[in-house]
Amino acid sequence: MRESVYKSYDELPLFLNAETVAKVLGVSPSTGYELMHEKDFPILKIGNRIVVPKEKFIAWVEQNTGGAI
Repeated sequence: MRESVYKSYDELPLFLNAETVAKVLGVSPSTGYELMHEKDFPILKIGNRIVVPKEKFIAWVEQNTGGAI
């Protein structure tokens, strides 16, 4: 498993793309992309672009891990 390059939620941009999601979670870019296509993942579609609002991502992490990142 890769180590996250982010040390706190404050460092995250307002909207995360698949690459950023992967970096935060310490997984491969392809895994980040696959995760963003999961049914319960909180994505926002803007045209052809798929992003995750920072606050929704934080809530998803807390819901799925008990608050640990």
